[in-house]
Amino acid sequence: MQDDSIDFYFDFTSPYGYLASERIEAIADKHGRTVTWHPILLGAVFKLSGVKPLIEVPLVGPYSLHDFTRSAREHEIPFHMPEQFPISGVAASRAFLWLAGQDRQQAAALLHALYRAYFIDGRDIGQPQVVVDEAEKLGVDRHALLAAMQDEQLKALLRTVVEAAIERGVCGSPFIIVDGEPFWGNDRLEQIDRWLETGGW
Repeated sequence: MQDDSIDFYFDFTSPYGYLASERIEAIADKHGRTVTWHPILLGAVFKLSGVKPLIEVPLVGPYSLHDFTRSAREHEIPFHMPEQFPISGVAASRAFLWLAGQDRQQAAALLHALYRAYFIDGRDIGQPQVVVDEAEKLGVDRHALLAAMQDEQLKALLRTVVEAAIERGVCGSPFIIVDGEPFWGNDRLEQIDRWLETGGW
């Protein structure tokens, strides 16, 4: 029996991850699929690949900053490049994993809230208190979440999740796997749509 999920790997500080996260659910719904969200930490990926954040690469950096905004405009997604960039995605990822263990739908809501807080409002979601503030707006117990984010088991879970992603070949954000087929980048969503429409090629 075919798994109907679309595996969506993302880093909370990835502009392209944010843009794709705003669109992937509509594509999934169109094809009767569901999205399974997987947080990753690009820092760990970059250590293996030897790649730097796009904005730190000569020539590529200025282009990327321009393209983030243009891509958001194309799809009419609110976007404002944060002053603090890049930041750590650890706190947000831990919070997501903890909540996903209890309520995956609420965890998805937190994912969107955190992405929007960072890429629209410029809030530093690298700070645990900011993450907790956003979670509390969704009805999450802030004290329980703060305690969980310092739990060694949750820290270990995040490491395991990131290692599993790397073992699966995830090399950036967003990275999407559909029926075993990998797609890297926000600019691959139209290709994913066609892949699902045709059953692959």
